[in-house]
Amino acid sequence: MADSGAAHLFIDAAKLADMEGCNLTAQHIIMMDGAQGDYPDYRGWMAKEGTSPADPSCGADDPFNIIYSSGTTGTPKGIVHSRQMRWRQYNAGAHFGIAGQATMLSTPLYSNTTLGLFLPTMAYGGTAQLMKKFDCRGWLERTQAARATHIMLVPVQYKRLLEYPAFDDYDLSSLFLKYCTSAPFGAALKAEVLARMPGGLVEIYSMTEGGVVCLLLAHEHPDKLHTVGVPWGGSELFTINEQGERLPQGEVGELVGRSATMMSGYQNQPEKTQEASWFDAAGNRWQRMGDIGRIDADGFVELIGRAKDMIISGGFNIYPADLERELLHHPQVKEAAVIGIESSRWGETPYGFVVADEGANLDAILAETNARLGKTQRISALQAIEEMPRSHIGKLLKTDLRAMVEINET
Repeated sequence: MADSGAAHLFIDAAKLADMEGCNLTAQHIIMMDGAQGDYPDYRGWMAKEGTSPADPSCGADDPFNIIYSSGTTGTPKGIVHSRQMRWRQYNAGAHFGIAGQATMLSTPLYSNTTLGLFLPTMAYGGTAQLMKKFDCRGWLERTQAARATHIMLVPVQYKRLLEYPAFDDYDLSSLFLKYCTSAPFGAALKAEVLARMPGGLVEIYSMTEGGVVCLLLAHEHPDKLHTVGVPWGGSELFTINEQGERLPQGEVGELVGRSATMMSGYQNQPEKTQEASWFDAAGNRWQRMGDIGRIDADGFVELIGRAKDMIISGGFNIYPADLERELLHHPQVKEAAVIGIESSRWGETPYGFVVADEGANLDAILAETNARLGKTQRISALQAIEEMPRSHIGKLLKTDLRAMVEINET
């Protein structure tokens, strides 16, 4: 609140009670579920029906919103989006037939994942249904009843829906397009979604900060499900090495991109904006995407892993995604994650977490997986957990996993 300089806070009674004792900096507090004390209900606070709004005199580069990062790696950063950025997003919504349609949303409204579909739906006179909290039965019932045409789900939600015993009992024939973003979306899961859910499937690869926007129209490119698609809407993308030098197409490196939907910068943190930027010889700013990847001969982008998650063991670069993929080959492993932990011998060493079937033999899973990996890639230990820690939009929280490690030195 203090960082953004917000003048108004829209809140409900339950959240206001949670914040008792906090120094709320908003000049005006408006209640969403009934007046409370000196705080008015939003219905009474709003202008009367028919009132004409004042001319805001806004330009294309003026800020539209500030979205805060999750803060999993430090203090949350305020990501500023311009009005031009959102206007271009509305155009994309029209391109995919969103005008006047019904959308179903089950991720938080403070997330750009949700806003990417919610705002165009509003702009083009559609109807959006927001779920307070995702559950399979509730989502299926509401999607069927609303005859929803466009949906936004994160990968873990698709997975849970397809595993739901009564999934095939619901009529989802109204679905025109299904969207997915925010977390890695495995090729096998994409294939199952295409086989069992009506309508097209569009995977969006980007970040709240903007940079590149890649789209995979999975229903049109079933041979490219291992990728996140191609740069879209005028986006540009390439890879750089550790020295910041541009690499030829096809070589693995850190992804750097730019598009018309890039953020204006981080609120009040110009040094962080600089850290997240790469500048070409002409002085143009590009966004460092934070991912390691490669661009194939057809222009499709394959992600290898997060740059910050890369493990350097004995001088070798190890990408957790490669190890996680091998763990998931085991029939008793439902979910897998690999992090790097400190090692006196190797500097770092891979450490794995799995959500596995009851009674699964972890030693056998580890041995079978390591037999398929290269000598420098082998996982040092495996730990079973009941559930992977995730954010409200399904991102795996590897910082939480590091706090769960049962051994400190390998």
